[in-house]
Amino acid sequence: MSEQGRFDTLGRLEDLPQDYRDELTAQNLVPLWPSLRAVLPPHVPARKTRPTHWSYAGLRPLLLKAGELTPIEKAERRVLVLANPGHGLEKMQASAAMYLGMQLLLPGELAPAHRHTPNAVRMVVEGEGAWTLVGGEKCPMSRGDLILTPTGLWHEHGHDGTGPVIWLDVLDLPLVYYIEASYHEEVPSQTVKPGQGAKAYARGGVAPTTVFQRSDKAYPMLRYPWADAKAALLSLAEDQPALESVQVTYINPETGRDAENILGFYAQLLRPGQTLRLPARSPAQVLHQIEGCVDVAVESSAFTLAEADTCAIPGYTAATLTNRSATEPAFIFIADESPLHRKLGVYEVRS
Repeated sequence: MSEQGRFDTLGRLEDLPQDYRDELTAQNLVPLWPSLRAVLPPHVPARKTRPTHWSYAGLRPLLLKAGELTPIEKAERRVLVLANPGHGLEKMQASAAMYLGMQLLLPGELAPAHRHTPNAVRMVVEGEGAWTLVGGEKCPMSRGDLILTPTGLWHEHGHDGTGPVIWLDVLDLPLVYYIEASYHEEVPSQTVKPGQGAKAYARGGVAPTTVFQRSDKAYPMLRYPWADAKAALLSLAEDQPALESVQVTYINPETGRDAENILGFYAQLLRPGQTLRLPARSPAQVLHQIEGCVDVAVESSAFTLAEADTCAIPGYTAATLTNRSATEPAFIFIADESPLHRKLGVYEVRS
């Protein structure tokens, strides 16, 4: 009998007598077989994440309008959530395990100190003069910088410059919320501590000698300057001209593991005019355009990522990226669920 034939032979809930179903419900019991194929479908998981494109040109005016309508004191964090329609907009999910939000801070504003159980990172999109204070380390925010806010660390954001500063938040909030472990706490203020991890680990291949004694910080490097990541990509592309995928991974410099423990973060270079196929992998991923312009084709969807645009790609789905420029490289920030999938033992790469 074919697999579809076996599917067709499974009993349906409505095949059971109503009085029997009522007795099950009264005792909080549910028969498995009518829903078995829904939770264990053949070959490919059921996925709610859809290919989705968020235009920065479209959302930026709405975010600035939010700055006019809602003062920071009433918002705490002034954010527009990039919600994937496949999960339902009210769920505020970009994928099963990822939350995305575009956050605005205006000159002179301070987003107060708090901490929470979900891990977060900030990818700076626009503006200068802002900073984020994480665990006492003051991290300046410049375009393209990646700043970690790991679980449990106090953090606040301030802006001493002029003009708006906007960044993309990426959190593992949907996962932490799903396991009923999501909460936050507040604190009046933090004390700034000396030292910055980005300066201690500023060059590849060398590290402070004390690193081998291990610091008391689970996350010794919180800010990953874009200038350094971009230089690494350009150097790699020049050194290995035959390399098809020019990508670097943001890592913990003391352990060599992923920068955070649930989501993975990467920077990708596309050579001028290059077309790159991303194979189908189990984790979903989001792409954010730092520099350049890239065409994205995924399943039956196609869209163009202009600078500061963002898109979601479902898991188990291949995608094709094409740099629209024939003369300049394009640079993309990528976040995905790979660390989580590896920990669960479900990570896969398919052709």
